[in-house]
Amino acid sequence: MTKPPRLTTEATQSYSFSRRAMMVGAIQGTVGLALAGRMTWLAVFENEHYKLLSESNRVNLTMIPPRRGWIIDRYGRPIANNRTDFRVDIIPDRLPEAERPRVFALLQKLLALPPEQITRIQNDLKRAPGFQPVQVAENIDADRFAAVQLRVPELPGVAPTAGYSRNYPTAQAVAHLTGYVGAASAEQYQKTKDPLLITPGFKIGKDGLEKTLENELRGQAGAKRVEVTAHGKLVRELATRPDIAGKPARLTIDVGLQEYAARRLGTNSGSAVVIDITNGDVLAFVSMPAYDPNSFSDGISHLEWKMLSDNDHVPLMNKILQGLYPPGSTVKPMNGLALLSNGIGANDRVVCTGALKVGTGVFHCHKRGGHGALDLKHAIMQSCDIYFYEMIRRLGYDHVAPVARTMGLGQKFDIPFPTQRFGTVPDSAWKKRRYKADWTVADSLNASIGQGYVLANPLQLAMMAARIGSGRSLVPRLLMNKPAVAAAPLPFAADQLALIRDAMYGVVNEGGTGGAARLNIPGMSIGAKTGTAQVRRITMAERARGVLKNAALPFKMRDHALFVCFAPVENPRYAAGIVLEHGGHTVRNLDTPGIGRDIMTYLLDRERALKSLAELEPTWGGDIATRAAAEEAAYRGQISAVQAVQTETDATAPTEAPAVEAATDAANSSAAAIANTALPAEQGSHEVEQ
Repeated sequence: MTKPPRLTTEATQSYSFSRRAMMVGAIQGTVGLALAGRMTWLAVFENEHYKLLSESNRVNLTMIPPRRGWIIDRYGRPIANNRTDFRVDIIPDRLPEAERPRVFALLQKLLALPPEQITRIQNDLKRAPGFQPVQVAENIDADRFAAVQLRVPELPGVAPTAGYSRNYPTAQAVAHLTGYVGAASAEQYQKTKDPLLITPGFKIGKDGLEKTLENELRGQAGAKRVEVTAHGKLVRELATRPDIAGKPARLTIDVGLQEYAARRLGTNSGSAVVIDITNGDVLAFVSMPAYDPNSFSDGISHLEWKMLSDNDHVPLMNKILQGLYPPGSTVKPMNGLALLSNGIGANDRVVCTGALKVGTGVFHCHKRGGHGALDLKHAIMQSCDIYFYEMIRRLGYDHVAPVARTMGLGQKFDIPFPTQRFGTVPDSAWKKRRYKADWTVADSLNASIGQGYVLANPLQLAMMAARIGSGRSLVPRLLMNKPAVAAAPLPFAADQLALIRDAMYGVVNEGGTGGAARLNIPGMSIGAKTGTAQVRRITMAERARGVLKNAALPFKMRDHALFVCFAPVENPRYAAGIVLEHGGHTVRNLDTPGIGRDIMTYLLDRERALKSLAELEPTWGGDIATRAAAEEAAYRGQISAVQAVQTETDATAPTEAPAVEAATDAANSSAAAIANTALPAEQGSHEVEQ
């Protein structure tokens, strides 16, 4: 049965229309309320956010890198300071690819850049992260800087900056003391997302004190606000928040002495540490040759990096803290203290015939015919190996090792450097742990003359001399704001220390091996001990036909030359440790006794020392800067013009460079080969009388 059709009346039509109208009205009301709510949210609650966005379209905010705190010496003289710097950088991700040829052409015209610099900039842009500034030019004059500033609207991605850059007035002389500053790496920025790290011109400490004192030296960034048009054209400058300079770091260093010692090392590969023995202050901390920290801070070129890396004198290494050396005969005064404190009499004698037979082996003295009968003082003066072989064979080296540690060998000193190596003071327990082997008589004999397993860095040797000279357990201090540590007296009798000091006086002034160190200052004298450390095995066959002189050997095969001293003996005030890698005692005015003498002379009679240096330097090819320039000029001829200016993007901190690791590995292998030789009969020092 079909359902009858529903009748549509005027009333039903009116009802249906009213319902639909209400639904549409409700939807419109809801939309209206939503719009009103959103407008209220944007106008009231988000007002500050959009105000800032609007302001950013009108106002350009630029961070101002803070002025870095100075590093100054004990007298307030600058070791690292800041100089005014006008520079131009490019921010890669703000320079469109299509605009690059035009921008490069305009920059070349405005800054008078040679073609190889443009090539260098292009190559740097290809390798740089998008946010990291690429240097176009640094230290430009004010006129060229102003020319770039005026054309900034035409130079997208180009960032001209007026600020300060780091300056090291004495350059290489302080390189391994201060380290250097450089642009933050991509990894450093990704870790912190600190916008200051990618601000053109801002640099952080990369090595040395610049790195370890970064928090104190950095300071706080400022901000510069300028009003611009939609096209980036400058309208006016607004309020600027000034930067807050970093705090200065005052060192115990005497920068005059630091520079003098660096120059006095001449063409050697070596180091010198000078200590004030009244309080442990480090007065000089020199490792040479060295790099120019100004070059690293500006962005080192590929040429300079390769030249430094290829140099067999390893200028990238901080030899004071990374170099470990057999101390050679410099330990004999210390070993003498060990003998005295363990009951060996000062007048007990040993007859030196030039060789000592132990079991099936023969241990040699540096004086082939022997020294005859010697007591302790004269054994130290003449650096007799046989005396110390025999006495320490009787005593046992386990009684010497604690004294060596008391005098600073193997000690870890608290100084602010990121990379340090501390050496070895061996004994029977150490050898058992390290090699799972028993200590032998041969080990004792080798250690008695500072060879075998014994290794020390130059700072430890300087502290050994300072402790002998002062009679106290001094510790080194490098930062003036760090209180000096009260040094307790050494655990030795006063007469024992006096005898050792007298023997060191005799080394220089009574016919010992260090006569070349004699001071030419009336009423003042120096106490010292020379040392020679082998880096190769001398075979019985070579001894039979005559040991080769160092001058006849390749550089890397020559003996290390060492020297420790204190002065004046009459009232000890200063101590020093000097190590010349492969110095070999081959050139008298470049040998350790003369260097030690002149460094002490500088402290006691500055004019006399400077006059002497002025006479010597021309014979070495000039001062540090002159020799470095000549070396670079010679090296530059081997590399193309583009390579010469190319920025070295793979450069690590000098103390972490592959060349330093290679040198360290080679030194370790050499030391291990000599220490673990199966033929003790081939051992013996190669001391040279001065």
